[in-house]
Amino acid sequence: MIVEPLERFSPGLGKLIVFEGIEGAGKTTQIQQTSDWLRSWLSQEVLITREPGGTPLGERLREVLLGDSWIYDTPELLLYAADRAQHIQAFIQPALKAGKIILCDRFTDSTLAYQGYGRGLSLDLIHQLNQIATQGIQSDVTLWLDVDVETGLKRMRQRASADRMEQEDLAFHHRVQQGFESLSHTYPERMIRIDANLPEDRVQAQIRTALKIRMNG
Repeated sequence: MIVEPLERFSPGLGKLIVFEGIEGAGKTTQIQQTSDWLRSWLSQEVLITREPGGTPLGERLREVLLGDSWIYDTPELLLYAADRAQHIQAFIQPALKAGKIILCDRFTDSTLAYQGYGRGLSLDLIHQLNQIATQGIQSDVTLWLDVDVETGLKRMRQRASADRMEQEDLAFHHRVQQGFESLSHTYPERMIRIDANLPEDRVQAQIRTALKIRMNG
């Protein structure tokens, strides 16, 4: 695995580390393990957040976006943009300025993968909305937990219930996976592939190796 160091990984500066992937990639587990590891390794405060969500308004939007309501594709996209704009202003931007490390479950690449590649909406439009919502803030590094679609869906079905996005058909999830793969080739400077088909401890080992290289580079 070859990764180039990022300039923003300097002591005392806030850092935004994003975890991406299809359903069942294991993001929740890996974020918690990464948070515990970083807290024991660094002196900076580590925060965990997610999209949709991350703010009181975001959590309400999450209930709508992932609940049982039928939502057309364009309103869905705009709701995700509204969630992100609130998240940036109320949480991410202040935390970065305070020098904190943020581990975020999904960010701009998920919108491109799900609403762009998955739903077939304009990628140019999504890029514009992402730029408006984020005010130009990008992740310092994005860890793409790459898992086979069938493996991810099998893991997902072991849960008590599936949300609205998880209930989409197999073809949709394959398009989303193709989207993440395409994005990883487009943005190799910030997006690192992690083989999430492996056992949890080996996935975590890959994540630690990638972050050590970025933080010490």
